[in-house]
Amino acid sequence: MSMTQPATINPRIIEGLYAEALVLADEVRAAFRLSGRLEAAGREEDLSRIALSCEALRTTTRMMHAIAWLLNHRAYFMGELSEFQLRRHGKLALDSAAADPERLALLDPEIRDLIGASERFYARLMRLDNGWRQTELPMPSAIAALRERIRVVGR
Repeated sequence: MSMTQPATINPRIIEGLYAEALVLADEVRAAFRLSGRLEAAGREEDLSRIALSCEALRTTTRMMHAIAWLLNHRAYFMGELSEFQLRRHGKLALDSAAADPERLALLDPEIRDLIGASERFYARLMRLDNGWRQTELPMPSAIAALRERIRVVGR
C-alpha cells in the first residue's frame, strides 16, 4: 500500500490487532501491579512512586482506548454497528498523552519499554483510523440518518 492511499480496515486486520492489544494490555496489567512495585520503591522514593502511578494510569488508559476502538470495529464487522455509527462513535482519543520524559527516567527499563510499545501500538491504530477516515462518505441526509436510527432501534 502506498503512502497516498488510505488504509483499508478489514476483519482480519482488526482481529490480529485485537489479539495483539489483549496481549499488550495483559503485559501492562502485570507490569503495573502497583501493590508490589510501589512498596518496593521505598518510602523515600516518592518521586519514583508518583512516576510509576502516573505512567501506569496513562498506559492503562491508552490500552483501554485502543481496545474500545478495536471492539467497535469488531462490532461493525459483525453487523452490530452501522458504518455511520462506527464513524461517529468509534473514534480514537486524539489527546492520548505520551509518557512524561522526566517520569520515564525514574522507571525501570522494562517498564519504559512497555510504555513505548503501548505508544507505538496506539500510533499504529491512529494511522489506520486516520487513513480509513480519509475515505469518509458524505453525511447521509437527515431522512437517511433517521431511517438508520429506526433500523438499529428496531432490532
